[in-house]
Amino acid sequence: MAISSALSFLSDRKRPIVVAVILFIVLSSLFLLPNPTPSALPFFSSPSSHLSSSETSIPVSSNASTPEPPTSAASNGVSSSSSAAGSVPVSADASPPVTGTAVASDGVGDSTTDPPRPDATADPGDAEADVPQPDHGTSPAAAEESGSAGNNETAAGVSAERDAEGQGGGAAVEEPVELPSWELCEVGKGVVAADYIPCLDNVKAIKGLKSLRHMEHRERHCPEPRPRCLVPLPERYRRPVPWPRSRDMIWYNNVPHPKLVEYKKDQNWIRKSDNYFVFPGGGTQFKNGVTAYIRFIEQILPNIQWGIHTRTVLDVGCGVASFGGYLLDRNVITMSFAPKDEHEAQIQFALERGIPAFLAVIGTQKLPFPDNSFDVIHCARCRVHWYADGGKPLLELNRVLRPGGYYIWSATPVYRKEQRDKDDWNAMIALTKSICWRTVVRSRDINKIGVVIYQKPTSNSCYLMRKNNEPPLCSESDGSRSPWYTPLDSCLFPAVSSSGGGNSWPISWPERLNMKHSTTSKNTSIQFSQEKIDSEANNWKDLVSEVYLNEFAVNWSSVRNVMDMNAGFGGFASSLIQQPLWVMNVVPVDQPDTLPIIFDRGLIGVYHDWCESFNTYPRTYDLLHMSYLLGSLTKRCHITEVAAEIDRILRPGRWFVLQDTIEVIRKMDPVLRSLHYKTTIIKRQFLVATKGFWRPDSTGPQS
Repeated sequence: MAISSALSFLSDRKRPIVVAVILFIVLSSLFLLPNPTPSALPFFSSPSSHLSSSETSIPVSSNASTPEPPTSAASNGVSSSSSAAGSVPVSADASPPVTGTAVASDGVGDSTTDPPRPDATADPGDAEADVPQPDHGTSPAAAEESGSAGNNETAAGVSAERDAEGQGGGAAVEEPVELPSWELCEVGKGVVAADYIPCLDNVKAIKGLKSLRHMEHRERHCPEPRPRCLVPLPERYRRPVPWPRSRDMIWYNNVPHPKLVEYKKDQNWIRKSDNYFVFPGGGTQFKNGVTAYIRFIEQILPNIQWGIHTRTVLDVGCGVASFGGYLLDRNVITMSFAPKDEHEAQIQFALERGIPAFLAVIGTQKLPFPDNSFDVIHCARCRVHWYADGGKPLLELNRVLRPGGYYIWSATPVYRKEQRDKDDWNAMIALTKSICWRTVVRSRDINKIGVVIYQKPTSNSCYLMRKNNEPPLCSESDGSRSPWYTPLDSCLFPAVSSSGGGNSWPISWPERLNMKHSTTSKNTSIQFSQEKIDSEANNWKDLVSEVYLNEFAVNWSSVRNVMDMNAGFGGFASSLIQQPLWVMNVVPVDQPDTLPIIFDRGLIGVYHDWCESFNTYPRTYDLLHMSYLLGSLTKRCHITEVAAEIDRILRPGRWFVLQDTIEVIRKMDPVLRSLHYKTTIIKRQFLVATKGFWRPDSTGPQS
């Protein structure tokens, strides 16, 4: 009896202890699992209602942003550390090994604001604090130490936080992804390594050309094998001057090409002032400045109605793109283009200023734009012989000019009386008459600079009434209308196609952005319904407002330009229309041809094949966006080649956003981390990657 009572008492005293142990075991099983998931811990779910609440964000690095030093010789490859290439599983628990030179600014990725400048000593309330200041440099040793420390922190962050998504720990081992062995690009003689554009700087192919008469050396000649290398940074490169100040001034060290200053010193294009290039807004034909020139055009042709009737402009031989830069004030988006190095780095200057621009030449091949796309085409002393080779250059302008659109030509044959100018003018009269362009106005401004404006017809009646069928009308049997690597037409593209399309002018801007469409893709015969176009627009509107602008670690106030690498109908660009930025819409050549719709909406873009390099200088875009393209793209070219081109185009400290399946994201993520990008996976659908200032050593390949 006594023993029984004692045991009963002991049992009563142990009961709370047993209960506590059981509770401890249960709680431990919940919170100490190797792979806790959002479904197990529902309070970890994203607040976004647009996507599944069971998805979450997985930031790769938790290290704070650090000040950005200017790059030095070290960041262009002076350090001697090296590492062998290898293979790692996608679900690796550590970031790639730190090699080469990683400066402190490699850790900018997770902050939603730009890190402070190394010279930012002014009081935040001082108006002068926002004015760019010359940088003062950072010792290579300090930069190396800071960069290494930042990447060590990243390794810990990857291990802990990727386990939360189930990529590490007890997750199934996926097939390894071979990481590249990164090295700096080797360029040909006469090519500036920091300005390397693979398809325009193929010295070997250019030397083998049989003729240069038609600017063949300025056309695309892509190298084989495709590059898997990185372009170095200019010494003392720093983040660009922000818009809108960048329209008038840029850092000298970012585009260190002074020849144009001397060459155009009397034409007010560009000046050097201390650490800056300054752009006064002048030009060869803009004696009183580009603003006065734009007003003059509107005075002699009121129907042009900048920003209402006229929305898209093509500026041929654009110089430093001041014409397009100032038209932005009028709600006009201008595609400014010129060949590489006709005037040293003119397109690079334009893009550094934050103005839309593109490298191209009217040589032997068509421009990468659809038929009937631009409202206005402009040429101010663009040095193109329009009547050469049977008039093919002007026939190409006729192809891309919208029926009823205007061609504005400001050149010496319009107003000078020398015999050569007279001959050129008479040749132009004959050619424009043969293609039924009507001379709307010919006038001179107060500086005696002459301008003539032609208009393309809106019907085919004039073509059919010509006495001589020269040039002949193009027929549908002439082959594909795709302009990609296609020779220039020697025939005249009609104003109205046999199907009846081509002669309608879009409604006024900004209503034009949401105008109704119904058209057929030229290269796939796919009918694009209005319902499909509207659905894409609404989807992007929701995604951008709910996710892109609110959940991405992107400082949108510092984004001046965006490249949408798979633009569809332009829905992503239209969703950003209220932001102070512009979007280059790229339609891949192996995708349905939606580019005509993009232009009809009052946006701009080009065709391109992303297995080749894009016609732009390095470090010219703030954000690259790719939506559901990478999977099909990597069936034709290697993922490393795609990553190398993304890295070439993207500015340091800026962002690449990939929307795709989680399987594709897991393939791209380690490749970008091998480039020392800071990556974040959001909702198992988006990869947001921030490029740093890291470059590999020039002494050997780096993984």
